[in-house]
Amino acid sequence: MLHSRLLGYIDEVARAGSIRRAADRLGIAASSINRQIIALEAEYGVALFERLPRRLRLTVAGELLIAHIRHTLREQEVLRARFLELQGRRRGLVRIATISGLVPGIMPRLLAWMRQRHPFVKLVVRAMPLDAVMAAVLAGEAELGLGYQLPSDPKLRIVARAVSRIGAVVTPGHPLARLADVSLADCAGFPMVIPDRSISIGALLAEALERSAIAVDTVVETNSIELMRRAALQGEGVSFMSEIEAEADGTLLFLPLRGPLPLQQELRLVTRRVGGLDPTQSKVAEELGQMLMRAAQS
Repeated sequence: MLHSRLLGYIDEVARAGSIRRAADRLGIAASSINRQIIALEAEYGVALFERLPRRLRLTVAGELLIAHIRHTLREQEVLRARFLELQGRRRGLVRIATISGLVPGIMPRLLAWMRQRHPFVKLVVRAMPLDAVMAAVLAGEAELGLGYQLPSDPKLRIVARAVSRIGAVVTPGHPLARLADVSLADCAGFPMVIPDRSISIGALLAEALERSAIAVDTVVETNSIELMRRAALQGEGVSFMSEIEAEADGTLLFLPLRGPLPLQQELRLVTRRVGGLDPTQSKVAEELGQMLMRAAQS
């Protein structure tokens, strides 16, 4: 018998790849989770996890079980929201999967709007890698997905899109701050904090640097927008990010990059074609799309 609590335990173990790490996140004893998994394996007569030296990996049976578990957990979350609706405490649920760099800038504004317009709607925002954003929407774990350069998928519908410029980010006291825009050559004389190729802006910037054949002084290469933001705050360095991400911090200046080809990213808001959005979710999607357009045009 799969109890609700055990569903969460197994899901967390699968995500963490370790019973101990899952136990730490859940705040319970690792031995308790291990006993329950062993008992479940004995009940079904199959191994759910392959015990490797450094991690656990789902077996074929485990993959079947985790698909069932995640579907059940999603349905439980929707059911819980509907119970709250019946009690008059909630009147909807909106789940958004997005990349971490967009959370500080766009999501607080959306939250403020929802508190004013839809105070009884529950908003769930989860930050994750770009490929996981697509997977979460396709799997029904989120109604909306938001990210840069999201690939097209016949199962997804684009709700809104906006183009965001890529630029250098510096403090107001930085020597480049007096310029309205900058070139990569302008930035080359300063220590740079470069986004790596695992994020879309990193790939675009790397291509631009290769075309320009400019030697740069890279101090840090990272996929963390927050680290790039903090590094820019600490001195003479130059970070690079999209304008929408940069405006989340009012203490930094965004300087568009000029060059033979404009550096920019398309930001897409997507949802599933099948299943659709309920009226409240549609209103939230519409407002979020308008926020993206306003931010890109500012």
